[in-house]
Amino acid sequence: MSDEQADRRWPRSVYGVGSEPDPRFTFANERTFLAWIRTGLGFLAAGVAVAAVARIDQRLSLEVRLASLLLVACGLGCAVGAWLRWVGSERAMREGRALPSSPLLLVLVGVLVVVALIAAVVLFVG
Repeated sequence: MSDEQADRRWPRSVYGVGSEPDPRFTFANERTFLAWIRTGLGFLAAGVAVAAVARIDQRLSLEVRLASLLLVACGLGCAVGAWLRWVGSERAMREGRALPSSPLLLVLVGVLVVVALIAAVVLFVG
């Protein structure tokens, strides 16, 4: 890639620093980004599905709304987290630093535990 082509890539905060990493690592970083996007779409679809089924059943209780909202929020969090993780990892590779950690995993696990507890209450208590 010529210097002129490299200068046109976006975002400049990523591509304007350090040296070009091995393409295999860049592609792996992109695959991880896309995996997080797919996960986010799954959460979003689950949140919409929970709300849709509850509407059909005429039982859109506070618990069901909360579970649906949490799932949709997880989807949004995955998308934003995917971007931030991609940027952080790409910059770290370009600057020869260690890859950053992500608090997103712990947050997602916590939200899923809450959604599972809500689902258990709705299903078994009524």
